[in-house]
Amino acid sequence: MKGIKVIAFDADDTLWVNEPNYQETEKRFCDLLASYLPKESVSKELFKVEMSNLPLYGYGAKGFMLSMIETLIQIVGNSASLELVQNIIQLGKELLEKPVEILPGAKEVLIKLNGDYRLVVATKGDLLDQERKLSASGLVKYFHHIEIMSDKKTDDYIKLLKNLGCSPESFLMVGNSLKSDIIPVLELGAYAVHVPFHTTWAHEQVETEITSPKFAEAKNITELLDILS
Repeated sequence: MKGIKVIAFDADDTLWVNEPNYQETEKRFCDLLASYLPKESVSKELFKVEMSNLPLYGYGAKGFMLSMIETLIQIVGNSASLELVQNIIQLGKELLEKPVEILPGAKEVLIKLNGDYRLVVATKGDLLDQERKLSASGLVKYFHHIEIMSDKKTDDYIKLLKNLGCSPESFLMVGNSLKSDIIPVLELGAYAVHVPFHTTWAHEQVETEITSPKFAEAKNITELLDILS
């Protein structure tokens, strides 16, 4: 990976823990509705509602909270109590207030790369929530640019590269999602390093084999340093 000048990092489940917080919230939501429907069925209904709402709400905790409320109404009907709605709103607020847990090695890698490369955060999600997590992480000072994206498809990365004044040949994306962080970037002719996380949201899961010479797989984020050396 020669000629790289800009390294962009996904944030959620690449720099800090995210998906386990959503899974914990979803479990508590399913527990709330367990007397109406089996928990597995509640989870499936919630996922359907989330997918239908993505074009309207985008990614993030607020859209997730609204989808939980809509799922409640679909399952329980108009007889849903205000207490249940209030409980779901509280679940959403607690999700938005979760402490930021930096993943092992993330800070150390940023410290070592800072100065040799222009470092960028390229993440999707709710603007306020991502800004909160970035601020709480203490990592902002290591980044040249922060880009909170509504989505992470090829066209979104084209816009990002244009904003950065960077060619694909000089750009590397590091992230945990093959669907969002790796495949669209490789389609542009840029470089990508996949750092798997132990759990992945169903929407981000893909079954594919990547053979691009501009792609590398790392067991953890610290292996990025070996890949770049």
